[in-house]
Amino acid sequence: MTDSSAEIRTVTLDTPIRRGEQTIETVQVRKPKAGELRGLSLSSLLNLDYAALEGLLPRITAPLLSKQDIAGLDPSDLTQLGSEVMDFLLPKGAKAALSPTT
Repeated sequence: MTDSSAEIRTVTLDTPIRRGEQTIETVQVRKPKAGELRGLSLSSLLNLDYAALEGLLPRITAPLLSKQDIAGLDPSDLTQLGSEVMDFLLPKGAKAALSPTT
């Protein structure tokens, strides 16, 4: 059984999103299921490709980010969200190789 808290990450945006009167300061990113990756290239997601992230983020964020929201993100916020996606996609062995404990 997996730890559900590890499958949802909260990202605090450097530049909040404005939707009319609403201000979004944090976004939750959920670990995608295989079906949510349909039509997307895993290598593009791992390379933080904008088009791939634009296709995936509306499927796995809360509040739901629209393509318009994503287009208006500060680049640092897009990188933060993409980094969480990338971390979800890496196998445990690859993560351990990237940051071994000493």
